[in-house]
Amino acid sequence: MLMRLLGLVVVLLMCNNLWAQDCTTLGQTPASAFPVCGVDTFSQQNVPICRTHSITVPGCNDGAGYSDKNPFWYRFTCFQTGTLGFLVTPNDLGDDYDWMLYDITGHNPDDVFTDPSLVVTGNWAGTFGLTGASNAGVNFIQCSSDPANHKNSFSTMPTIVQGHTYLLLVSHFTDSQSGYKLSFGGGTGVITDPLQPKIEKSWAGCGGVTVTIKMNKKIKCNSLATNASDFTLSPAAATIVSATGAGCSNSFDMDTVVLTMSNALPPGNYTISVKSGSDGNTLLDNCNNSVPVGNNTSFVVDPIQPTPMDSIKPVGCAPNKLELVFRRPINCASIAANGSDFSITGTTPITITGASGNCVNGVTTSIFVQLSAPIQAAGNYQITLQPGTDGNTIIDECGQQTPAGATLPFATADTVNADFTYQLQYGCKADTVHFFHSGANNVNQWNWVFNNESSSTAQNPTFIFRVFGPKQINLTVSNGVCRDSATATVYLDNTLQAKFGFPEVLCPEDKATFTDSSIGRIISWNWDFGNGDNSTLQNPLPETYPQVTGGRSKIYPVRLIVENNLHCFDTAVNQMKVVYSCYITVPNAFTPNGDGHNDYLYPLNAWKAVNLEFIIYNRYGQIVFRTNNWTNKWDGRINGQMQSSGVFVWLLRYTLRDTGEQVFKRGTTVLIK
Repeated sequence: MLMRLLGLVVVLLMCNNLWAQDCTTLGQTPASAFPVCGVDTFSQQNVPICRTHSITVPGCNDGAGYSDKNPFWYRFTCFQTGTLGFLVTPNDLGDDYDWMLYDITGHNPDDVFTDPSLVVTGNWAGTFGLTGASNAGVNFIQCSSDPANHKNSFSTMPTIVQGHTYLLLVSHFTDSQSGYKLSFGGGTGVITDPLQPKIEKSWAGCGGVTVTIKMNKKIKCNSLATNASDFTLSPAAATIVSATGAGCSNSFDMDTVVLTMSNALPPGNYTISVKSGSDGNTLLDNCNNSVPVGNNTSFVVDPIQPTPMDSIKPVGCAPNKLELVFRRPINCASIAANGSDFSITGTTPITITGASGNCVNGVTTSIFVQLSAPIQAAGNYQITLQPGTDGNTIIDECGQQTPAGATLPFATADTVNADFTYQLQYGCKADTVHFFHSGANNVNQWNWVFNNESSSTAQNPTFIFRVFGPKQINLTVSNGVCRDSATATVYLDNTLQAKFGFPEVLCPEDKATFTDSSIGRIISWNWDFGNGDNSTLQNPLPETYPQVTGGRSKIYPVRLIVENNLHCFDTAVNQMKVVYSCYITVPNAFTPNGDGHNDYLYPLNAWKAVNLEFIIYNRYGQIVFRTNNWTNKWDGRINGQMQSSGVFVWLLRYTLRDTGEQVFKRGTTVLIK
């Protein structure tokens, strides 16, 4: 974590000019995301350096400054519910890539920057090299971390839901333009559209000068030959001179092609057929499936008619705007900006505050109706077209006004609340916690994470914690449309540990003092001092011990048993040494002959000495031994060579621990061989 945060500080200080650059390259914003398919590997040769927004990462409140740094975005739809597996392989394995998956069903793509409930999962580990989602990944969102910890580079494969639309953000934390490869696989979910591409419908524009072709799915913009050589017209009452993909200036794919004729088509019946164009192919979908040669569509050039209210896009969770879709382009200037062209009735009162189009060259095939507030409850509604304050309804590109009174129905789902409750069942060695969620508002999906230790998809799971202390619990719920997350800390405050302070060495003239330092809500103490005495006081009176004889010490086991308010017990046992003497002296002779008796020279019984220094000199005044630890002993050797018999001078300095008295002694000792 520290290394990742330091890295962020360095970037902020040294690379502000790079971070200040907004992302404008196609694919680097949610609205221009790459459409992806499960059968291909997508290669990014370089990653332009930029940043646009800060990002909320659920569960990561560590101040690491998460953002869409040097990003590319990928869009896909789930065609079969299951798990999603994918792999990001940097071209430079020393680069750090992070990622986040969003469910944007029914939402504007840019909502990912303001609505944390859209987050499905992610991984922001500070590790280098491969990352992605796999069966071996961690079952929580990994926050920024130490680059040395590679075990959390992968997250477990998330579940994706059929019919839902997703955005995958791949963020390049390392400030280089080295690219990567993105491949999908290993999961049970399907993101490859089984629908084969073909023409869905077509219609003639005003006077037959243009013909608009609507495909049944998204088509790659770069597969369209702009010279219109992908199409033929029958009967050939005009020549097709150009083909334009709607929206291809700011997207990778489109589903609408506008063909321009050399002249207006006379009224009648016509057919447009697909053929291989001058680019060597027909139109291709995002999985490179081609529209079959010969696929065709018929249209009629009629006298000009008004464009009807056509359809409304499915609404998502708590919609605050509606998207109306029209089969022919609508003149943007005819849309009342205050939304007065429309009214809404339904389960709960709601008003319209504005309307606008996704205008290109002054026309749009979608009108976005802004609501006064998000609709947060389940209900059935109807939007109705009416004359606006501008004196008309809406007018198509041919100047025809759509008749008032047309209606479109839509339904909304309840918002959901992930707040949960729990009950604690305390134990001596483990605590059991029962979690509860109401399931209100048709919640049918639960994803619990227990302190990053385990997870559950049950509505009311039970988890056993075998280590006490604070535990962070995360819950994400969904009813298939709306999603919410909640986090709570459960305090398991029944830790019990017996501990006490004691003199490790006890001198004959001293009493032993024992001090309780146990942890927990303790209600009783039971001491056994090893000398035949016992006590039930928290901090008992000082104890005396028999004086040992024979020049030896004796070990006494001292035991403390504590009991807490749950009637759990814990025991601590410490060994205390009672020594025969604490009088500090230095022998006047020693015999280093290896017989186990008097083989070493050192200060005896210096149990109470602190800041000790012991120095031995030979007869030439040279230091032959020096130590600050009285238990270090001189064996009569210098550089491994045993010294001859003789007299050696020693100096001893120390401070008495009990009184603070500083002592200095000197003397001589005879080495006898």
